Amino acid sequence: MSRRDRHQKPRASTHPFETENILSLVTPSPKIYPFKYLNSPQEQYGNAILNYPLVFGLGPAGTGKTYVCGALAAEALREKRIEKIIITRPAVEAGESLGFLPGDKDEKYEPWLQPFRDVLHERLGKSAVDYHVSHGKIEGAPLAYMRGRTFKNAYVIMDEAQNATPAQMRMFLTRIGENCTVIVNGDLDQTDLTGISGLAEALRILSFIPSVKVFSFKASDSVRSGLCREICEAFEQDSANVYGNRIPAAAR
Repeated sequence: MSRRDRHQKPRASTHPFETENILSLVTPSPKIYPFKYLNSPQEQYGNAILNYPLVFGLGPAGTGKTYVCGALAAEALREKRIEKIIITRPAVEAGESLGFLPGDKDEKYEPWLQPFRDVLHERLGKSAVDYHVSHGKIEGAPLAYMRGRTFKNAYVIMDEAQNATPAQMRMFLTRIGENCTVIVNGDLDQTDLTGISGLAEALRILSFIPSVKVFSFKASDSVRSGLCREICEAFEQDSANVYGNRIPAAAR
């Protein structure tokens, strides 16, 4: 072997199967504990997701909407019952639009995916999540990017759905294809829209369809902290006093 050959750096493998095998050797698989619901409402919500192709999860912060649907989506992907997880939300939140945020579309959207990354890391492991993201098996995209697509063999989650317009909601829900579970999460008391919420319209129109399940959490179902639960209950009571109940009877 020549001196040049001895000092030449070995080339890194670019073969996906070789890369995956190397990662599995150097990165120990995390211990994944059986998923446990924290209370009865979470279990009811989870059962709805497992038994209906379209589920609306309504309720205040801290009730576990994100955690439960994210965990069940991760389990379905790990068990190969689906091919991918798609996570989306309207690109207008707390007064900011996607176009005013820095970076490309993945960088712009990453902060909004973070709540799901936490539960996905817990249920799959960080290395597996990074691998699935890089190979398109876990995808985050603004709601506007859903146009023209067909969802199939997937869990599709729309978060913060109260910020979708009626037109956006209709566009999104008409993407549903075969072997697809769609979860639409939101809180009608937290909309940033000045007009009618697409979530409210969808509940009004679709809540009576047999294939659709609407599950409503109460403020008392919050598992984040005692203070968070008290705050949610206070806002819930004030909203009921001022605005009345905006959720159709079939959704309660």
